[in-house]
Amino acid sequence: MAALGLGGAALALSLRPSAATDTFVGRSSTGYRATQRYYGSFGEEPVDVLVKGNLQDMLLSADIDRLLGLEGCLAGKVPAAGLPREGGANGPCAQLDRLGTVKVVIGPGTFVNEAVEQIDGMLTTRGSQAEQEAAQNERAVSRLALGKGRGAAEASRLGREAGTITRERYAQQLELLGAEYGISAPPTLNDPSFVYTLVFDNTAKLPGTPKQRFAYLFPGREAALISVRMKAGLSEAQRTRTIGAIRRALAMPQWRLQHGEHYLLTGQPVIVAELTSSIAHSIELLLVAVLLAMALALGLVFRGRPRLLPLAVAVLAVALTFGALAAVGASLTVAQVAVLPVLVGLAVDYAIQFQSRVQEARAAGAPDALAETGMRARGECLPASVAIRQAAAAAGPTILAAAAAGSAALLVMTLSPVPTVRGFALLLVVGIGIALLCALTAGSAVLALAGRAAPAGASAAGIVAPAGAAAPAGVVAPAGAGQFGTADGSPSARAGGWRPRLRPVGAWLVSSWRGAQELVRDNPLTRLLSRVALGYAVRNPGRVIAVGLAFAVLGWALDTQTHVETNLEKLVPQNLASLRALDALEAASGVGGEIDLMVSGKNVATPRTIEWMSSYQSAVLRRFGYTPTRGCGRARLCPAFSLPTLFEGGALGTGAAAGTPPSSPSPKSTSKSTSKSSTPARSSPTTSKLTAAEVNGLLRTIPPYFSQNTITANRRVATLAFGIRLMPLDEQQHVIEAMRAALHPPRGVSVQLVGLPVLAAQSGALVASPWRRVLTLLAGLAAAALVLLAAFRGDRRRALAPLLPVLLATGWSALVVFAIRVPLNPMSVTLSALVIAVSTEFSVLLSERLREERSVGRPLPEALRRTYARTGAAVAASGVTAIVGFGVLILSDIAMLRDFGVVTLIDLTVSLVGVLVALPAALLLAEPGEAARRGITLRAGGARLRALRARRRPRHEPA
Repeated sequence: MAALGLGGAALALSLRPSAATDTFVGRSSTGYRATQRYYGSFGEEPVDVLVKGNLQDMLLSADIDRLLGLEGCLAGKVPAAGLPREGGANGPCAQLDRLGTVKVVIGPGTFVNEAVEQIDGMLTTRGSQAEQEAAQNERAVSRLALGKGRGAAEASRLGREAGTITRERYAQQLELLGAEYGISAPPTLNDPSFVYTLVFDNTAKLPGTPKQRFAYLFPGREAALISVRMKAGLSEAQRTRTIGAIRRALAMPQWRLQHGEHYLLTGQPVIVAELTSSIAHSIELLLVAVLLAMALALGLVFRGRPRLLPLAVAVLAVALTFGALAAVGASLTVAQVAVLPVLVGLAVDYAIQFQSRVQEARAAGAPDALAETGMRARGECLPASVAIRQAAAAAGPTILAAAAAGSAALLVMTLSPVPTVRGFALLLVVGIGIALLCALTAGSAVLALAGRAAPAGASAAGIVAPAGAAAPAGVVAPAGAGQFGTADGSPSARAGGWRPRLRPVGAWLVSSWRGAQELVRDNPLTRLLSRVALGYAVRNPGRVIAVGLAFAVLGWALDTQTHVETNLEKLVPQNLASLRALDALEAASGVGGEIDLMVSGKNVATPRTIEWMSSYQSAVLRRFGYTPTRGCGRARLCPAFSLPTLFEGGALGTGAAAGTPPSSPSPKSTSKSTSKSSTPARSSPTTSKLTAAEVNGLLRTIPPYFSQNTITANRRVATLAFGIRLMPLDEQQHVIEAMRAALHPPRGVSVQLVGLPVLAAQSGALVASPWRRVLTLLAGLAAAALVLLAAFRGDRRRALAPLLPVLLATGWSALVVFAIRVPLNPMSVTLSALVIAVSTEFSVLLSERLREERSVGRPLPEALRRTYARTGAAVAASGVTAIVGFGVLILSDIAMLRDFGVVTLIDLTVSLVGVLVALPAALLLAEPGEAARRGITLRAGGARLRALRARRRPRHEPA
């Protein structure tokens, strides 16, 4: 087993963390498949580079050249001749070129440069057309003059005059365009006048305010945005390498801006990459913290020897479980990180239960061991191998039944719509099976070796002593006066009659440790629990169950009102640089994400479809608070770059910048286009008068570098995009549902909402549903009940009575969580299944031990006392250790794991206390005929308990 554990640990080290989209959204969903098709056409979610700084300083200086160079580097389009100046063959620009993972980059430098090239191309084309027209007119007039009998010289002169007139008309058109758009000469990238006219709004109150229709590039006076879309279908390693290369490119001195501007990297792919790195850090931190915390807890609450054997078994189980995960080629998600402390806690529980029964079997086998002082006098015990076989036969079926019932409850979590939660449940169930195997094999082997090494006549450490007997070192004494499994406190008992010679510091540490053990095992809380569980609950079982049920019902009702945190930005580590950059992006632009609509059909580049898209866009923006004059402001949705943007004054914003379509060369049509483009964007649909010729002409004129982001080459798929503010997923889902309800596309056109915000909102709405939580609770209880009924061969009292305290505990834990206002999240909303799994195990172990004690003829009070002294002590030890392990999640810097740890800590603590208190009452009510007899037997039992309570062990003096 040790060899297997080492092999599993080696495999586990090869696991790679993942926070990819498909870990939160199911691959089989319609939305996921549509989103993947959309990514295939237009690229994945954008990586955003926010350029912070004064926009005029950025665009009206030499910084525009640096921005253009950076965007070319990010696109992997640096010419080979320029590589030595831009990082060399091993630099980030060359790496991005070799990776070939970037589909398109759109930024301010590319935008202005494309405008310059497009206008230059238009002027060149129009100049060539004018020259051709002048030459044609010159030849035509000359031929006409010659035909009318004019001389050759005069015909030539008339022809030249006609050509001159044509050229002058062209020059007048250029003057009109220049006056309209501030172009006095062919524009260049470094022409401040042209750039200012192109980008900035002359009608704005504040100078340097960009035009609203360019919000996707210039979200404000102090920011510009570069969007990098990677190709679809990349592996997580390829995405990570690409983002790393982008990050290094932003740090290159060549692209450092000279007016104090700086770059901030953000976007969904970047947050995922940083979260993936945080997962790797969390697994290392949690592993160390879990081991230390559980070792401390075992040292304080567990009396068995070897004391740390349960933790060693748990480590072995974890190594084999995560090694198996790596062997099947899976990755490590956020939720599967949470499996670590949960699995360690459950594995420790199984090992403690089995080890306690083995040591109890050894003690019970000693000659006259059940005599009042026989164990101390003789100290004889069974051979370890015999005790192990007896313990496996007596406790093995019960432990297996409890584990199977808990696993069945956990499997209910596979109904969750979140794949990472399903993966959590499946991995944990596999881990439970491995943990049981490790406890019964490696645990048995170590106990056998320890038994051989022990002196023949020495009493075994950790063996449960009979009631009233002085316990040797490590022996668990029965709970009498309210002490769950505390040992005899006399110095001779604790030291076994031998006092080692210790240095003062060592003696002080030993004394302090023993004092801490006593404080943990015997304190007012444990005494109160003992009095309530073995006293009041037994005397008044109906009243205890009634009061518990009332609080449980209140908890179930309030659970529907508990806040579920679905804002993804609040569930990831708050120290992520990309998250801070995302906040800065929202502050600058008013949006933190993008909702895309995929418009599909045989040909979506028709006037009817484009008019509908523009009309729908305007209506949705108005509904959610956007106005062209006010901009995004507090609006929930804002415009983003998509197909209608191309037809609102051209892709580059103006008719001149976009290039007048060849079909509309006249000054009149140019003036009309100018009038349209000068109106505020989206104040009204600007495509109502489009014709098929205009659509085709504009799409031929628009640079493919821009149009490929809005419509595919075959014109069958187009995009309609909206920027969305950061908001909780339930609110986001309301926005999406309203957008979906307003969809009424033309016949032959289909529209689907796609993208990560859509998928996340849908998943979050399902997770946050209170009815789903209720169904998860009921399904978990039903699954556990069915397994117990099968294990106990249809004995309903035996199978269902232990589940009553579990049922009540779920309501109590919900009440406590509501009272302290700890928010739930996509992981902790399914915690009821985990609580059922752990609590069912505790309850079944105690109830089966009581049944065993009753089967030998002991009265109920005596049977309860012995059950809680033996199995109850082990349950308390394993429960405390498991709770400590779960609580380690609080140390995680991932908010989703941290909140999950807080809620788990609360729920399992309440569940453990509830099971220990309510189980006696439930078992008493379930036992046939016991209600009629309990008056006499409980009075006798109460007298016995009072006598035991009076026999308080003496307090020892500190060393």
